[in-house]
Amino acid sequence: MPHFISSDGLSLYYEDEGDGLPILCLSGLTRNVRDFDHVAPQILQDHRMIRMDYRGRGQSDHAEDHTTYSLPREAQDALELLDHLGLTQVGLLGTSRGGLIAMGLAATAKDRLLGVALNDIGPVLSPEGIEMIKTYLGRRPAAPDLDTLVQVRASLTAAQFPNVPLEKWQHEAEHNYIQGESGVDLTYDPRLRDAVLAGGAGDDIDLWPFFEAIAPLPCAVFHGVNSDLLSADTVAEMARRMPALRVASVQDRGHIPFLDEPESQAVLADWLTDMDRAAA
Repeated sequence: MPHFISSDGLSLYYEDEGDGLPILCLSGLTRNVRDFDHVAPQILQDHRMIRMDYRGRGQSDHAEDHTTYSLPREAQDALELLDHLGLTQVGLLGTSRGGLIAMGLAATAKDRLLGVALNDIGPVLSPEGIEMIKTYLGRRPAAPDLDTLVQVRASLTAAQFPNVPLEKWQHEAEHNYIQGESGVDLTYDPRLRDAVLAGGAGDDIDLWPFFEAIAPLPCAVFHGVNSDLLSADTVAEMARRMPALRVASVQDRGHIPFLDEPESQAVLADWLTDMDRAAA
């Protein structure tokens, strides 16, 4: 399994497959490369797909210093992966935390980007979503086994994610948690909670300049209509500030869409085409 060594000595896991314009996929806060399994068939039709586990998540090393579980350090890790692979530029698909990293790179390393797609994330984070993240971040689920966790997950998310097949929650549970001797355990360093809480929710940082830095690169946003983290008002303001923004309003999805929904697939296809044309 491929790993590369970060500049501060951590072994970080990544996957690299397919051919064509390279697309770097960065996952959500507590998640890993499996975040993109549902959208991989579409991307891999004509593009190279690269994914990585952040430090402290999935199959990557845990950091001795948990304060390095930060957006700037994770953005640096992403750039070091590109250097490791010999890639000058990539399109960047960022889910939640990955989208924040994408906006940061647009402001600080724009020459490495061909375009940015944001999965249910924007320059304003709704307080309700932040509080929800705090309820589970770094804490073991109160479930004796993965099957129970799947049922609980499906029940708790039924309002935001109606009619989602149980198999999708099974996939999520199997790849974001592990069965331990005394119950379900995390597949990431629980000290991530300490790092995130110590860093605050970013309320004192104006993220709009980071979003606007993406222009004029091709940009898309996937918005779960039922999301508690990205509001419709924020999406509307994003579109006002960036008229060329491609927007997928994904019905019956909260935070985050799976990206295999028809609305997501259509906008993703357009975003990929925009980059292909720009690179031609």
